[in-house]
Amino acid sequence: MTDVKDVPPDAPAPGGGTGAGGDADADYERGLGSRQIQMIAIGGAIGTGLFLGAGRAIHQAGPSLILMYAVAGAAVFAIMRALGELLTYRPVSGSFADYGREFLGPFAGYVTGWTYWLMWVVTGMAEVTAAATYVQFWWPGVPQWTAAGGFLLVLFAANLISVKLFGEVEFWLSMIKVTAIVGMILIGVAVLTLGVSAAGDTASVGHLWHDGGFFPNGVGRSLLTLQIVMFAYIAVELVGVTAGEAQNPRETLPKAINTLPWRIVLFYVGALTVILCVVPWTHFQPGVSPFVAAFAVIGIPFGAGIVNFVVLSAALSSCNSGMYSTGRMLRDLAVNGQGPAFFSRLTGRRTPAAGTAASVALMGVGVWINYVDPDGAFTYITAFATVAGVWTWGVILCSHIRYRAAVRAGRAATAWFRAPGGAAASWAALGFLAAVLVMTGADSQARVSLYGVPVWLALLAAGYRVLRRRNPAAFARRPHLPPPPADALAPGAPEGPAAPDAAAL
Repeated sequence: MTDVKDVPPDAPAPGGGTGAGGDADADYERGLGSRQIQMIAIGGAIGTGLFLGAGRAIHQAGPSLILMYAVAGAAVFAIMRALGELLTYRPVSGSFADYGREFLGPFAGYVTGWTYWLMWVVTGMAEVTAAATYVQFWWPGVPQWTAAGGFLLVLFAANLISVKLFGEVEFWLSMIKVTAIVGMILIGVAVLTLGVSAAGDTASVGHLWHDGGFFPNGVGRSLLTLQIVMFAYIAVELVGVTAGEAQNPRETLPKAINTLPWRIVLFYVGALTVILCVVPWTHFQPGVSPFVAAFAVIGIPFGAGIVNFVVLSAALSSCNSGMYSTGRMLRDLAVNGQGPAFFSRLTGRRTPAAGTAASVALMGVGVWINYVDPDGAFTYITAFATVAGVWTWGVILCSHIRYRAAVRAGRAATAWFRAPGGAAASWAALGFLAAVLVMTGADSQARVSLYGVPVWLALLAAGYRVLRRRNPAAFARRPHLPPPPADALAPGAPEGPAAPDAAAL
């Protein structure tokens, strides 16, 4: 029986080359502990898509947005369990790109690495856009682009720290977000059940269907919000990037993945349900955080300002995580010979400052977008980030399907943390992602994000041809981690994978 502990997380990539998880991982400091990874995973599910994007989505879909988040959450859980199985098969940093190289081919891994990097660059633009929008609550006279640029510079300075300090900062920022959302839910329940504040006179569960019905604008309009909904879930896969710096990835990564269902139920379905019961959906407007609007209606002294501070912290936290991710992904590409060698360097504190600096420079494009079109900036940016995220998630699912086929054929080692539903669940999630792309194309505002896809692929194809000519070995297909020989099994040991704990499912 193959066990993940037999394959150290800093072992060289199969085939003897330096892979994403070979010497690249060995150079990092394993400074992220269990509690930090847990909170990074939880914090990844609480960001701009929920706090700001939900305002436009509620305006468009009404109470049916709750169902959209629940259905999308089920698909995201299938994606994360597929990733969890791959991570326990071979835990490496830059995992999405490395699994793409192994199971789908060198070009797929190359495209995935660069696209995931671009996704976080664009997401960083969205986060500073949201942060600049929140500043308008207190200082409406401050230009949005000025606030966005200031936040970007401050976060860049904060990101050039050790991974231990990064993890600690993210732990407490995530704790603030979790505490705030739980507090909002409890206050909303008190308004509903005890009639607290003036909002208690009008609060009712009936708001979910009285004001035009559960689908007030039709099912089609609700489906068009899937692009916004899926953007809200971007970052849940960040735990895969932390594999190279986790102290005990075998234990902490599966635990972080298994907390995803209750995070979705509590932070998305639960919070939105309570808010829409307290305040009719017709009161929400695009560009205004529904949480801030709800607390303004409830009338708690300084409540709206407190919530605005929390959502501002959430946006900055997500942007900070994006900077962390982009630096690691660029280094993974460089170490694998699929990117400029300059990005492979680490500072004395063992952080990839060169890759982070290049990423932050491109995030500055978001500041320019805020200057040119402050009203449409968030919509354009989130739509493009969602398309890039869908590609990454699709590669995870396709890699999982190919991995399961390799295991059945006896060509790859079996992971002990297996995804429920196997390849069938991954196929279903792939179908859902295809539907998200269709809905993105059907949305007149979000459609612009698809126009850049051919340009991006053309740039990647040109770069691929140049890099492959210079270093053909860097684009060789990764061999699978083979199963152990039959005689290596202890007497009486089961032939198949170990049964996972009940808690793991």
